[in-house]
Amino acid sequence: MGRPGGQQRDAAVLIFMASGRAWKRACAPYNREMRTTTVAVWSCVVVLLGGLTCFSQSTPTRQQQIESHARKAAEYLKENKPELAAPQFEAIVALDPNNVDARGNLGVLLFFQGAYADAIPQLRAALKLKLTLWKIQALLGIAEKRTGDIEAGRRDLEQAFPKVPEEKIRIQAGMELIEIYSGMGDLDRAGATVSVLRKLEPTNEAVLYTSYRIYSDLAAESVLSLSVVNPNSARMHLALAHELAKRGNAVEAIENYRAALKLDPQLPGLHFELAEMLSTLDTAKGRDEAEEQYKVALAANPGDEQAECRLGEIALQRDDRKEADQRFSRAVQLQPNDPEANIGLAKVFMTMEEPEKAEPLLQHALQLDPTSPLAHFRLSTVYRQTGRIAEAKHELEEYQKYKEIKEKLRKIYSDLHEDQGPDERENSGPKSNQ
Repeated sequence: MGRPGGQQRDAAVLIFMASGRAWKRACAPYNREMRTTTVAVWSCVVVLLGGLTCFSQSTPTRQQQIESHARKAAEYLKENKPELAAPQFEAIVALDPNNVDARGNLGVLLFFQGAYADAIPQLRAALKLKLTLWKIQALLGIAEKRTGDIEAGRRDLEQAFPKVPEEKIRIQAGMELIEIYSGMGDLDRAGATVSVLRKLEPTNEAVLYTSYRIYSDLAAESVLSLSVVNPNSARMHLALAHELAKRGNAVEAIENYRAALKLDPQLPGLHFELAEMLSTLDTAKGRDEAEEQYKVALAANPGDEQAECRLGEIALQRDDRKEADQRFSRAVQLQPNDPEANIGLAKVFMTMEEPEKAEPLLQHALQLDPTSPLAHFRLSTVYRQTGRIAEAKHELEEYQKYKEIKEKLRKIYSDLHEDQGPDERENSGPKSNQ
């Protein structure tokens, strides 16, 4: 016998390594696509150019020189020649060191040319002259971070990030902050930042990938911490069961669910999760035990609408329409806006040859989840049964479309958890020692 809890702790470490490919990898940049772009350079410069005609009056000759350089800078920018515009701004700064617009424009041009070290003093000077230039402060923070001054970069990015009005610059500033936080091992703040970014751009691929990385690392870190706090706890076994299930290791996942059940039979949701895993076994014994666990889950929590749905499905498989009707009707009563419950009750009505009662349930399910292949397929059947051939054809096409999409996604998800070698998969989780 090994030391108490050693098996669970070792398994947790293996799972952590497989999920995050070690903590070093978790702290690598989340988004290697975050390189210099011209995403907002012209908007930055154009916004600041507006102030170049408002110079303090000194001598006419000096004023004329400044205006001449400003006109040339504007012309070069219009011709997409930023490398020629930059010297014009330098000339203005030489004539008027306190010209905030020239300082800011010069700093922006240098930043987007990748000359971060040269951009920093210009951006800092502009910010010192006007403290509310959030766009300038965001670019300053990025430049500081990319030149190795991480602490200064973090301070400026944290101040500017919530206040930058331009969405693209705010996204870029947020991504840089996330890299800083991940390098510090501060996944909580990285997670909070990526949550803001997802609200700003829900379909941004870089943001979505970063979100996946952060939450995966947070999950792995939590499992590792749990193994240290109490390697023999019910929740430790539950966490291991989740990880094993994601990797398709149903047998060992079930063993860990059972171990958790022995340690804490009252753990919320445990009976339902065990039932879900048992239902994946292609055996009569597994199906029977799954049904029993669903019933226990429902007894422990009479409001468990998902357990009602599963028992309704089992009743339909036995052709027990009365019980199926009762189960799904109660599920809909508990959660009227659950697509699964509506689809299940619709299926009951379809088996009773009552398509007119099934139709509104399926339509409601598709309002809740337009991507449900099953809802589209059953609605197609209802339309065909009621003589609406064109509508039935359309729903069948939608079914095929979303079925293919979900099959691709399922394969991608499966591949994400199959990226470890065969030897690692064999040892990715413990056998229960209970």
